Formats: sequence, C-alpha cells, structure tokens
Amino acid sequence: MADVHGQAQFYATARGAVAARLLRERLGDFWPNLAGQSVLGLGYPLPYLRLWRETAARCVAVIPAQTGAARWPAGAPNLTCTAEEDTLPFPDLQFDRILLIHGLETAENARRLLRELWRVLKDDGRVLIVAPNRSSPWAYLESTPFGSGQPYSSGQLGRLLAGALFRVERRDTALYLPPSQRRVILRGAPLWERAGRRVAPGLAGVTITEAVKDVYAALPLRAAPRRRLVLAEAA
Repeated sequence: MADVHGQAQFYATARGAVAARLLRERLGDFWPNLAGQSVLGLGYPLPYLRLWRETAARCVAVIPAQTGAARWPAGAPNLTCTAEEDTLPFPDLQFDRILLIHGLETAENARRLLRELWRVLKDDGRVLIVAPNRSSPWAYLESTPFGSGQPYSSGQLGRLLAGALFRVERRDTALYLPPSQRRVILRGAPLWERAGRRVAPGLAGVTITEAVKDVYAALPLRAAPRRRLVLAEAA
C-alpha cells in the first residue's frame, strides 16, 4: 500500500485511526511545541502534521511524485505539494523540523532522499524518521502502509543516517498493537502499547529516530602537507 490513495483509505478505517493516534502520542513526546517554526512532512504525513499545524509558522506536506497527490483537509491554512523525493522544491536551510513517515521504506534511493533532507534542514534543525520495524508483523502486512517497501532495524537505520551525514540523538518505538481489524483488539490499544514496551520491545511496529546534522562529518579534511624533494645531481 505505497500509493497515496491506499494510505488515505487505511487512515480512514478504525485500525488506521487507532494507529495514527498511538503514533501521534509518541511524536508529540519528541516535539511537544513547535510554535513559530517551519515544519516539513514528507511521505504521507497528513495524519501527523495536525500535531503542529495550528501553532507552527508554516506546515508543508510533500507527497512523493511516484505515490500520487493529496490535499489538506478543507480549511487548513497550510500547504501540500507533490515533488520528486530527491529534488525538493525548496531552498537550502529552509526548515526547522522535518518529519519523514511512509517515505524512507519506499524511497527509490534512500541515501539520496536523506541527503536532500540534509540540504533543506537548518543547521540546528531536527528530523524525525518513522520506519517499519523489520521484526514486527506490521512490516509484512501489505494491507497497511507499514507493510510496503524496505523495513529497517534500528542499527540499519543508524548506519544509513550516518552515511547521509546525520547523527542520531534519540530513539523510540511504537505500535505494539497487533495489526488486527477486530474492534476488541483496537479498544485495548493502550494496554497493548504499555505491555509491549515492557515485555517485547523488539516487536514494535515502527522505530522512531530523531537525528541532527552531523556538521563535523561534512567538513573536508585538511590536506596533508607535501614534502618537497630535492634531487641532487651525482658528481
């Protein structure tokens, strides 16, 4: 379910609404207040940017061109657009915060996508990446957006970020709820989350990773001085 219409349909269901609520709780713990800041959401961020869109100075949602197009709910004073994931239509150093969800796992080139986020993120900005956990049943259920593309372990994601000149600051997990549509399961979502975090942390549906620019890793190394050789003619 990598296309935008399938993602929208998922979040319109009871299962999708519960999953969104659980994830918003974790994302809100990372960034509780983004008043006056410029926020970019990439992938399918519409169910999550609502956390900040009333207080942020600007909230922009970018849907990758290969997945389709979507619009904000009517009356929302924000922007949405479609763009190539590795050529975002923004100048350098544009955003204070970037949320990447339903984007990394389906990217045509994950490293190029992350380097593009590095470009448009301010030097003191932060990025939050939500990616399917490869150990979770959510990652293999194609009827949800979490079952599309390449799932990641925390270690894999950390190495990918380091290669794109990001440094991991914090990690968390979410979505311990079984990927079931049964209402009795959905009603117990808070209990599943609490129990899962205590007894089975490796089975979370998604990993959440906050990273910052690793500016020092991007600095070029100083060239080593060259020694000048003097050749003397033999007598």
